[in-house]
Amino acid sequence: MGSGLVTGRILLTGSSGQVGGELLRTLAGIGGAAGRSEVVAPGRAGMNLADADSVRSVVRAVRPRWIVNAAAYTAVDKAESEPELAFAINRDAVRVMGEEAQRVGAGVIHFSTDYVFDGAGTRPYLETDATGPVSVYGSSKLAGELALTESGAAHLIFRTSWVYGATGKNFLLTILKLAREREVLRVVGDQYGAPTRSRDLARMTARAMGRLEAGGWEDLSGVYHAAGAGETTWYGFAAEAVRRMQEKEPGVRLARIEAIGTEEYPTPARRPANSRLNCEKLAERLGWRMMDWQDSVAEVIAEL
Repeated sequence: MGSGLVTGRILLTGSSGQVGGELLRTLAGIGGAAGRSEVVAPGRAGMNLADADSVRSVVRAVRPRWIVNAAAYTAVDKAESEPELAFAINRDAVRVMGEEAQRVGAGVIHFSTDYVFDGAGTRPYLETDATGPVSVYGSSKLAGELALTESGAAHLIFRTSWVYGATGKNFLLTILKLAREREVLRVVGDQYGAPTRSRDLARMTARAMGRLEAGGWEDLSGVYHAAGAGETTWYGFAAEAVRRMQEKEPGVRLARIEAIGTEEYPTPARRPANSRLNCEKLAERLGWRMMDWQDSVAEVIAEL
């Protein structure tokens, strides 16, 4: 790939989601003197990710230079009772994207998750660490990674965690809503990770695409960890969000946040106790450092 300026047609999936929405805004603005990139973002009615034939026909009709897959089956608990649908979207659709990209020489950007690990580790996970998902969702996402890798298409897989932003459905917005309605919120305090701002992911993706347009797919293709810098717990995330909102709106009464153990909040799917991701490879090879999670919380709260 050529100059480092992203041109040509981009097929973006999941544009109604929080990462996809940020990508739609970010990718529509990139390009250069040779021509601005065209983003094609079909909705669910136009591209059924649970139907491999639908995915294949859309890719062939669009003939993209890039496929950016921000869509996924993300209902972690529901996946335990809907494994077929989870695998159809998170594995089979990704396999087709990889096969079709390989056929036309397109590049694929795909988003994955910390849930590919079992969470038993005691340090931030490296890309080379052994995977071992403990949920259907995690298993389906890992299967998607493997399917894309096996397709032979040039690709970047970004594993991320605890994604949130100023719009969409996410933990931060839910906590702030509940904090206005209740006196006390009890939040899990023994699962560790880092909140990741959706806009930071979108900007990182655009930078990576430009980097790869300049060449070096053979050296740069593969898996990268891309999560917020630093670490906290779900309790710490909630407490910081409420603290920042209280500073912004001192006259509003917000809930007190209390920490609980995972065993006090049972869910159908197991969650990793350790979701921390080491993102040094992203910095060293693609030249991008993710935002510190506390800085991103401050920016999002200011935007609300």
